[in-house]
Amino acid sequence: MVNERIGRFVAWAAIAMVLIQFTIVVMRYIFGIGSIMMQESVIYLHGILFMVGASYTLLHEGHVRVDIFYREATPRTKAFVDLFGSLFLLLPVCILISWSSYQYIVNSWSALEGSRETSGIQAVFLLKSIIWVFTGLMILQGLSMAARSYLFLAGDPLENSQNNKGHI
Repeated sequence: MVNERIGRFVAWAAIAMVLIQFTIVVMRYIFGIGSIMMQESVIYLHGILFMVGASYTLLHEGHVRVDIFYREATPRTKAFVDLFGSLFLLLPVCILISWSSYQYIVNSWSALEGSRETSGIQAVFLLKSIIWVFTGLMILQGLSMAARSYLFLAGDPLENSQNNKGHI
């Protein structure tokens, strides 16, 4: 439920990016006016869209995976792959990303890092913090997938009657 709502909300970043980019092009090529802040806002929105929207994509099984075996697998095999993939691949990678980005983000916050451009967005430290939002949401979604897969494998009648998506 959390990733569903966050994903639907952050999807608006795509529309905002298109509108801002269109405005940038019109301003530059028709009126001869440039805006570094608007150009950087497209970069910020792009980062937010992909980093925060990744868990929503995982929730809806939109990530690329080796589908040769998974596509034809039984629901039980899929649940087994999802359980172990979440616990032994997804979660450790997210923890590693979170741990290895600690100093990077802390240094950015301690300096209140901003744009290199004078008229740019002076909030690079906030953009870098999205790394932790990404790992947090992916960990939550991975735990949800693992729990639902475990319940499916354990024979929970509710889980066996529904599709095996990990909703949180």
